[in-house]
Amino acid sequence: MKQDKPIELYYWPTPNGWKITIMLEELGVPYEIKYVNIGRGEQFEPEFLKISPNNRMPAIVDPEGPDGEPISVFESGAILQYLGRKFDKFYPQETRKRMEVEQWLFWQVGGLGPMAGQTHHFRHYAPEKIDYAYDRYTNEVNRLYGVMNQVLKDRPFLAGEYSIADMACMGWVVPYERQGQDLDEFPALRKWFDTMKARPAVSKGIEIGKDVREKSNIATDPEAQKILFGQRARK
Repeated sequence: MKQDKPIELYYWPTPNGWKITIMLEELGVPYEIKYVNIGRGEQFEPEFLKISPNNRMPAIVDPEGPDGEPISVFESGAILQYLGRKFDKFYPQETRKRMEVEQWLFWQVGGLGPMAGQTHHFRHYAPEKIDYAYDRYTNEVNRLYGVMNQVLKDRPFLAGEYSIADMACMGWVVPYERQGQDLDEFPALRKWFDTMKARPAVSKGIEIGKDVREKSNIATDPEAQKILFGQRARK
């Protein structure tokens, strides 16, 4: 399917954001980056909340949505499914193959992403080291890496063929060192990781916005961390 008008991608260079830049690069369709600086609270702007009510990025607005009308989509997994269905790529139509992809996609959304995210938090952002939390999440990510390693012993990609499931998981394996992991412990996962990195769309997707992120200094900015952590319901 041809895409004439660029898809608007509301984005910050994080593992969840990379899922969508990788997918859009793989599809080769026009898109426009709209940065949402999560360290400055831009995710709470009313206009963004109309698109992403959970005040999280990524989100997209496709001006050429169903029936030619614009559509907005939030949640990275839903975005991958939407784009895969629209362009009929990396998301198979045959039920058995699609279920393979969806199992690993939801495994990432419900497991790998949240557990790795908590690992990042307690290893790098918590104001005090809590040994139990530090070990709990680091060990869980290690277990999840082992799950990937086991299945990748028998297939080149998580669902057999390259798919949105691989794109979803890749972003959360990129910062493996920050998660206290050593990929050399997982040979099949390491092979998959290197194969993924060798894809031009993947390597480009995880580089988009790198300079913007480095300038933001979220990792060392206490005010940015106040915005990011400890959020409660907004009245």
